[in-house]
Amino acid sequence: MIRTSTLHLRWLALAIFLFAPLAQAAMTEIDRMVAIVNDDIITRTELDEQVKTVRAQLRQQRITPPAEDVLLRQVLEKMILERIQLQLAKQLSIIVDDDALNQAINGIATQNRLSLTEFRDVLQNEGYDFAEFRENIRKEMILVRLRQQSVDSRINITEQEVDNFLAIQRRQGLSNDEYRLGHILVSVPDGATPEQISAAQTRAKEILRQLREGADFSATAISSSDGQQALDGGELGWRRANELPTLFADIVPQMQVGDISEPIRSGSGFHIIKLSDHRTSERHTVDQTHARHILKSVNELVDDDNARAAVLELRARALAGEDFAALAREYSQDPGSATNGGDLGWISPGQMVGEFERTMNELTPGEISQPVRTRFGWHIVQVLERRQHDDTEEYTRDTAREAIFRRKAEEENQTWLQRLREEAYVEPRL
Repeated sequence: MIRTSTLHLRWLALAIFLFAPLAQAAMTEIDRMVAIVNDDIITRTELDEQVKTVRAQLRQQRITPPAEDVLLRQVLEKMILERIQLQLAKQLSIIVDDDALNQAINGIATQNRLSLTEFRDVLQNEGYDFAEFRENIRKEMILVRLRQQSVDSRINITEQEVDNFLAIQRRQGLSNDEYRLGHILVSVPDGATPEQISAAQTRAKEILRQLREGADFSATAISSSDGQQALDGGELGWRRANELPTLFADIVPQMQVGDISEPIRSGSGFHIIKLSDHRTSERHTVDQTHARHILKSVNELVDDDNARAAVLELRARALAGEDFAALAREYSQDPGSATNGGDLGWISPGQMVGEFERTMNELTPGEISQPVRTRFGWHIVQVLERRQHDDTEEYTRDTAREAIFRRKAEEENQTWLQRLREEAYVEPRL
């Protein structure tokens, strides 16, 4: 088969946001340490460059930065946590090679509707060093891979969980609702004493009092939240009803736009959420293609040229009137479709590898493509028909599965990061 998963790459959107490089300045005689993190250090120059980047990001979001000392503290804490994760990734031999990095940067350029050369020129014209930008993207990719290995890979979701999840949503009538949320966390350490818990609760209540007296939520999140989205103004973005964290699932639907919740207790601390907006989504339809193909693999016995020549010959025979399905059954090396005459069934966007899908989309029904190369070998493709398909049920199950995963992953990730921070040797010197 040549179907691929449709993994949602949240790091790509984050990479686009990181136009401003997070410069790693060389240590100078007059540069001083602002933190020791295990066997590594963070310098004042590094911190100042990071603060400069965060200020630029806040300006883009039209968020007023907090006081200088508060911003320095928040940015330093984020750098400490990031440094701990990069150290762990190094210990686990998690790397991102140049090929993977180049593919990611090409993807960023494409999303910005630019060629790679144009994208590089834009960065350089804005005064950003392209080499530093590359290394920042490499770092983000390493952090994503570390989380996938340390947290995401341990999360399992059963079909019964999906069924139960959807049954609850149907009973509550929430399946089409989407919410935009803001979030502030006042953290509580593992094994906290009653005094520590009480202090955190008092702090959360004071934050809530300030918010209800008119304090800006985004600015307050930046200055006061211990959550991972603090420097984004606590923005969690749009969430479908079935994607809400379990902790908030019963609370958010009862809120009105603009409402701010009471502090919500969890194992990681006290949460304050704001319902920024609310909307109802519609049914989900996709344009599907019914196609078939013939594949010739490239291997030790058949080189690239011979595989291409083979599918060219098969294309000529099909165009001359031979039955495409019969040719596929006899010659195709795709074990998943050959016995069905090369039939791939109805294909939704994103199910096939990119080169195959782009070629398929350019064909009219009945047309047979020129040979197309993918990582599986050489193909010829024939489109049989097209349709617009209402896949709301499939889409709903997929989004439910993703929602369950996100709920579990968010909770596990917060606990994991908190444990990493507590187990590391950290000496702030700000």
